[in-house]
Amino acid sequence: MALNRNHSEGGGVIVNNSESILMTYDHIEITFSDIEPMPDAFKGTKKGSVFLTPYRVIFVSKGKDAMQSFMMPFYLLKDCEIKQPVFGANYIKGTVKAEAGGGWEGSTTFKMTFSAGGAIEFGQRMLQVASQASRGEVPNGAYGYSYMPNGSYAFAPPAANGGYPYPPPPPEFYPGPPMMDRDMGYMQLPPPPYPGPMEPPVVSGPDLPSTPAAEAKAAEAAASAYYSPVNPHNVYMPTDQPPPPPYFPPEDKKNQ
Repeated sequence: MALNRNHSEGGGVIVNNSESILMTYDHIEITFSDIEPMPDAFKGTKKGSVFLTPYRVIFVSKGKDAMQSFMMPFYLLKDCEIKQPVFGANYIKGTVKAEAGGGWEGSTTFKMTFSAGGAIEFGQRMLQVASQASRGEVPNGAYGYSYMPNGSYAFAPPAANGGYPYPPPPPEFYPGPPMMDRDMGYMQLPPPPYPGPMEPPVVSGPDLPSTPAAEAKAAEAAASAYYSPVNPHNVYMPTDQPPPPPYFPPEDKKNQ
């Protein structure tokens, strides 16, 4: 847990450049207990906003409080519970340990009250994200920022094995499309060429003897029919044509 390392001069929050804000709530009150001796920054009730990232909870206070920000990585949290008292607002309670070089020492119990609601939603999401982050390795050292002597904060590029790394994808994992500029999002590849509708299979009728008379009738029917290229599956035939004459095969001369 780090003290006063995750806020900007304008009262905003500073997070690792490889992380994102998953959830945030305003009108938060936080108090601390079970810490001896208690530093001045931990005394009294702090009011501000809380932010949830994939790896930590960050509280940023309002005003000129001695505690401007308070960062709690999941691997230093324990015994977190969501409390729903009969009287008063719901709150989240837990214990957090100090990290090496975090600006304080020991451990403390915190009580984070959601005056405007949202404790259950935030607490459930926090426990879910913390469970996912616990599958990675415990981070070693810094969290993507470094303290500068002039009081500013410089972001470092995310390390390959720093923070809570995501497990490597399995061999059969299919990678997503390449990333472009963050303002443009993902680059979507064009779909393959569309060949158009397939031609219907040709259904052949029964084998009939081909004679000049039959071919003449077929030519006459084809000439009077209408074929629309828009609807290639239908052929329009006129309905006022008389039926064709009956077919009589030619007589065999041997029988005459």
